Amino acid sequence: MGRRVATTTEPLPGRRARPTLADIATEAGVSAATVSKVLNGRTDVAATTRERITELLKTHNYLAPGGRRARRSGLVDLVIGGLDSPWAVEILRGVEAECAERGAGTVVSLVRDDDARPPSWASLTVQHHSDGVILVTSRITPQQRAQIQRAGVAMVVIDPVDLPDSDLVSVGATNWAGGLAATEHLISLGHRRIAVIGGPQEMLCSQARIDGYRAALERGGLEADRALIQYGDFKHEAGFRAARRLLELADRPTAIFAGSDEQAMGVYEAARQAGLGIPADLSVVGFDDLPLCQWLSPPLTTVRQPLEEMGRIAARTLFQQLDGEPLVSPRVELATELRIRLSTGAPPV
Repeated sequence: MGRRVATTTEPLPGRRARPTLADIATEAGVSAATVSKVLNGRTDVAATTRERITELLKTHNYLAPGGRRARRSGLVDLVIGGLDSPWAVEILRGVEAECAERGAGTVVSLVRDDDARPPSWASLTVQHHSDGVILVTSRITPQQRAQIQRAGVAMVVIDPVDLPDSDLVSVGATNWAGGLAATEHLISLGHRRIAVIGGPQEMLCSQARIDGYRAALERGGLEADRALIQYGDFKHEAGFRAARRLLELADRPTAIFAGSDEQAMGVYEAARQAGLGIPADLSVVGFDDLPLCQWLSPPLTTVRQPLEEMGRIAARTLFQQLDGEPLVSPRVELATELRIRLSTGAPPV
């Protein structure tokens, strides 16, 4: 359970002293989803309904008028699958910077999507008495979400695995546009055999990048060859393994769009072992623009997504919810940008 707030009024008739979100919804005569929208600062709730719900929250001292606990702990939970990649570190850097500027601390919880051992990240967040949670590229079950809502904890998701519900606040990047730009760049250089190595097939950002790749091929009058579409897990080794398979094809690609910079580094190693030069024999494009990309040999052409800014925006949006500020949109997408360096060139003659 989260931190208890002293109640100065009578409890709801027939209910326990600390009402739940469902209790508030029942008394207001609305759905739990409508109460959730008010808690998350959504603007698509009628003004009279919003006022009625907000008044009930105040009357029963469940949450503050702004939609969250009246007393804050000053802690924000960052739930992430691991800190073993530069990508994760950049996200963390942004979250910590924004929280520090607002005088809040950051609690990092490392979880795996397939880790079913209790306590879950939702339970840990409640135990920490955190004001809010930022969930990074992880799934959220209805049970976990309900637990977070009952505790009055604000939540923002960065790069959700699945298409988020309409009232779930999320931050991401223009992945489709990034995949399009990367592939169109290679086509403009004269490449016709262009391969792609995506991340996990079920991840929304991975799907969007490959959809952008397909769209660029279609615009360029090229057919998507299934043999040239590979999937990995965004990590170095997955990029290496997928690139080896691609480079062993009888009609191997002249260019590879790796769905992450780490996978692109794996492509570099596979090309080296195959005796291929970059970009003389193989052009490579990554995705992320990690700080070390410019120090690779050759420096990596990549699609920049503002990772640190994504972390900052996620934290900033979280504090907007805590302060009761209406959100312009529950979904924020930051622009991607192609950074051309020396890993791409014309295909070999």
